[in-house]
Amino acid sequence: MAGHSKWAKIHRGKAIEDAKRGAIFTRLGNAIAIAARAGADPDMNFTLRLAIDKAKAANMPSSNIQKAIDRGSGKLGGEQIQEVMYEGYGPGGTAILIECATDNTNRTYPEVKLAFTKHGGSIAEKGAVAFLFDHKGMIIIKKTGEDLLMDALDAGAEDVEEDEGETTIYTDPKSLASVRDALKEKYEISEAELTYVPKDIIKITDENTAGKITRLMERIEDNDDVVKTHVNFDIEV
Repeated sequence: MAGHSKWAKIHRGKAIEDAKRGAIFTRLGNAIAIAARAGADPDMNFTLRLAIDKAKAANMPSSNIQKAIDRGSGKLGGEQIQEVMYEGYGPGGTAILIECATDNTNRTYPEVKLAFTKHGGSIAEKGAVAFLFDHKGMIIIKKTGEDLLMDALDAGAEDVEEDEGETTIYTDPKSLASVRDALKEKYEISEAELTYVPKDIIKITDENTAGKITRLMERIEDNDDVVKTHVNFDIEV
């Protein structure tokens, strides 16, 4: 039985990881498809290049990447993927932005709304939450130091933060490509993407509230149509 139990544990673990990877590939593919609507050539479409780089970093097969590009550029026909942003408030007055890629908003919106209502939050009207965030380009490099800080600022970065051995660089959204290209000549870039940065952080110190927020975020991020989430809280319990 010991051998069987060990095999069962490994099998369950592999199944979970495979399921997670499948969900990741779905989200990455949707992001590529959306980016490809503005042009299927990554050399001419920086957003597409970022999406492809992220997919490659997750070991997404090249065939999946190409299929996502073809889907977004209309080569495969069928329902077009569209990008939508949902906004909502979570427990404790926390703010949440949810970027989705979907071929059916009549499916996606009710699912996102249900996640909020079931876990102590509420979905909001367009613009009601977004004003609490700044739209920025973000580059992460797993290194710190004065030289990197100066190089980032010289390349056009607006702000630089160091934390636990890595540097986060913020740019104007339109400058993300040029700053990334300048820095990658000297540094290995871990991530580069457009994001939403909260203007203020709400610190969650109550365990009950923290639990509600965690369950809400898990429910939201379990939705395959969700590409990215942006929040303004830190859980400190």
